[in-house]
Amino acid sequence: MEIIQTTDAFKALIQNIKSSTKGYKDPLAFGICRVDMGQLNLTKTLQATYPVINWNENFGSAAIFIQALQEQGIEIDFNESEVVCNINALFLESCLNAFTPYADEAYGDAHKNIQVVSALYNQIMNSGSLEGEFKVTFIFADEPLQSVEATYLKLYALSQAKVELRSINLNGAFGALPNVAWSNGQPIELDYLREFEIELKLSNEYPHIDFIDKFPRFLQHIIPADNTRILDTSKVRFGAQLAAGTTVMPGASYINFNAGTTGPVMVEGRISSSAIVGAGSDVGGGASILGVLSGTDGNPITIGKNTLLGANSTCGIPLGDGCIIDGGLAIFAGTKVHLNDEEIKELQEVNPGAAFSNIMKGSELAGFNGVHFRQNSLNGQYVAQRSTREIKLNAELH
Repeated sequence: MEIIQTTDAFKALIQNIKSSTKGYKDPLAFGICRVDMGQLNLTKTLQATYPVINWNENFGSAAIFIQALQEQGIEIDFNESEVVCNINALFLESCLNAFTPYADEAYGDAHKNIQVVSALYNQIMNSGSLEGEFKVTFIFADEPLQSVEATYLKLYALSQAKVELRSINLNGAFGALPNVAWSNGQPIELDYLREFEIELKLSNEYPHIDFIDKFPRFLQHIIPADNTRILDTSKVRFGAQLAAGTTVMPGASYINFNAGTTGPVMVEGRISSSAIVGAGSDVGGGASILGVLSGTDGNPITIGKNTLLGANSTCGIPLGDGCIIDGGLAIFAGTKVHLNDEEIKELQEVNPGAAFSNIMKGSELAGFNGVHFRQNSLNGQYVAQRSTREIKLNAELH
C-alpha cells in the first residue's frame, strides 16, 4: 500500500475499500492478538492475548486491516460470524503506510490500534522478526463461538465493560477453549505433560501448575480500576465484569464469567455465571447467588442496589433494591414466605402498585424492593418484612 499523506486521503481510502470489496461489512468486533500455541499440537491455539480490542467502533482501522490482508491474497468471507488470520511484517507495513496521517497522535489513549501495529513493527526492526505468533480476529455476527481467538475477544469485551453482562452470545465457548494447565499465566497442553512427564520430572523441569481450566483468571488479562481490590487471583474468572470500587475478599468468594457487579460491591460469597449485583450491595461470607445452571430454571438472577446477602445464605430469585436475606437462609422460587398485614402495607410503600398476600412463593416476591427475608425461630416459618436498608426510588417512575 502506498503511503497515505493526509487525513482526507485516509478517509477516501476507507470509502474505497468498503465500496470495492465484495460483500464488505463493518465487523462487530476486531483486534490483533498474540497467541500461545500448543507445545505438542503446534497449530492449536491455547490462549489469545489482546492489548486492544474494538467493539462496534474504529471501523476505519478494521478496513485497513482487511485491505492489508487482501494485499497478501487473503480474502475475507464477510458471511462468516468470525474470521481469524495470521499477520506478518508485510501486513504491519501496509497498515502503517495507511495510518501515516495519524502516527504523531498515536500515544496515550489515542489511536491504540496504531500503537499496537507500531509496537509490533518496532519489534521486527529491533530483532529482525516477530517474537511470537500474532493474529487478527474479526467478529462479524454475534453467533455461537468457534475459535479460541474469538472467544477471548468476547471475554475481553465483557471484562473491559465494552458490552453489558448477559448481552452477547457465549454459546460454544466451552467447546472452543481447550482445557489446559496454567503455570505462571502460561497455558500448557495436558497431552504435552503426559507425553514428556518422565523427561520433565527427571530433569527437574516439570512446571509448577497453578490450576487447570479452560478459562484463565481475570487478572491474567485485565487491569482493574485503581479502587478495585481482588485479594486472591483465583477468585475471579476471566470474562467476569467488575465495576470500579468492587472488593473481592479471599475465602469463599468467587465471580464466574459473564457475571459481576455494576457498582462498588463487597464480595465475600459466590456470584455464579450470569448473576449481576448492584452498587452498594454486600454478598456476605459464603453466600451464594445461583447461576443459570444451578437451580434458576435458566433465568439469570439480578441483585439490586444496597442489598445484603447474609453469611452462608442462598439466593435463587432476583432481588430488588435494599433487600436482606438473613444469614443461613435459602430463598428459592418455590420457597413459601409468610407476610402479615402490617408488613404488606410497608412493602407496598416502596413497591407502588405491587400486589402482596399473606403467603407468597419466592418467585412471587422476585424483584421487589426492600424485602427482608427472615426465619421465625419459634415455628421455623420463613417471613418477609420491610428491610432497614435505604431505597432510593426513581423519581421519573414514581
